[in-house]
Amino acid sequence: MRMILATLMIGIASTALAQDEPAEVPELVGGSVRSAQAIAVPVMPSGDSTGRQISEVIAADLRATGLFTPLGPGGMPGYSESEAGNPNFPSWRNVGASALVAGYVEPRADGRITVACYLHDVTAGRQLAQQGFAVDPSDWRRAAHKCADLVYSRLSGQQPFLDTKVVYVAETGPKNDRVKRVAIMDSDGSNHRYLTVGRNTVVTPRFSPRGDKLVYTAYIGRRPRVLLYDVASGQERLLIPGNHITFAPRFSPDGRDVIFSMADGGNTDIFIVSANGGPPRRLTATPGADTSPSFSPDGRQIVFESDRSGSQQLYVMNRDGSGQRRISFGGGRYASPVWSPTGNMIAFTKIAGAFRIGVMQAGGGGEKILTDGWQDEGPSWAPNGQFVMFHRTQQGSGAARLYAVPVNGGRTRMMPTPVGGSDPSWSPLND
Repeated sequence: MRMILATLMIGIASTALAQDEPAEVPELVGGSVRSAQAIAVPVMPSGDSTGRQISEVIAADLRATGLFTPLGPGGMPGYSESEAGNPNFPSWRNVGASALVAGYVEPRADGRITVACYLHDVTAGRQLAQQGFAVDPSDWRRAAHKCADLVYSRLSGQQPFLDTKVVYVAETGPKNDRVKRVAIMDSDGSNHRYLTVGRNTVVTPRFSPRGDKLVYTAYIGRRPRVLLYDVASGQERLLIPGNHITFAPRFSPDGRDVIFSMADGGNTDIFIVSANGGPPRRLTATPGADTSPSFSPDGRQIVFESDRSGSQQLYVMNRDGSGQRRISFGGGRYASPVWSPTGNMIAFTKIAGAFRIGVMQAGGGGEKILTDGWQDEGPSWAPNGQFVMFHRTQQGSGAARLYAVPVNGGRTRMMPTPVGGSDPSWSPLND
């Protein structure tokens, strides 16, 4: 077993290289996966229940992508640790699987565990990928997410996104007396905890590029104020000292600056300030309300909404505020724009009777509506740019829940949260 483990760890880099060799490209790579592909996810061998728990999380993660139909863990044949890397392919073909996720859990001398993860093409009878993850026993779920990411990326040809977190506004209480707290959870709803106590109403929490800090708006004395929050320590501070009305914050891609809106002299404009503090710099100065700014991933441009033309529309400007130009011309109103991590699209809320989530090309045009709810708003991109999360408000009750939708078409799914939720923000991929 030690030899197998050593080979697995050493083989991580060599496997990645082999995937780039034309002669080694198997049938199930680079986006060739069909919708609802059957993947066997049997229970990983382990000395306790950890193997089953890990396999259950992997299966749930893969199902959530909308691309796969996991078979198992229950009802699948068992296997030994040695068979994880060398399975009996005919037996897995007999269960109707075209791919197999296998592995094992092994204790380490340093008190941690190693979770071995293998992906096999059952049809072709060959291994596609392998990786090992050394984690604390309490972090077994992280290893499961990473294994699921390995499978998703190898079969879809897309970047991973499952080992991430979500921050959002958790909503409890009656419609006319909502308690709104900032909460954080894993992307599958696990490890949920509240970051604020509900003393002040909060909206629009947003992750920093490293995922270690947040910015959000809190209503303090009925005035919206932007706060910076350190996730590890729980400490927070005002972005702009004094009594200014500030809201709609978002970090720059390098995390050094925060862009936001500030109401000043009867006008609402967009400003930028160092995340470490200092005087803010104005970027817009037109009559009306300019708000909801979002950087392009290279940090050179900013998309925002403005009613300067008489109704809410989307505009793009350079980082210094120059070159402001309108990009939305599809009829109706547009709000809450967010630039995609890939840089080629912008997500937004379309208001034309109902509220819908849509995407358009970064330069405008190519508009596509993704949802059909009564009130869908507040989009946030997955770090791989393939999914958009948003919140949907029910007509009448006003109850809000989080949902995610694939950008290229597919089923909208409700995100698992213990309470109602709004204003989601997807974290970058965890280190």
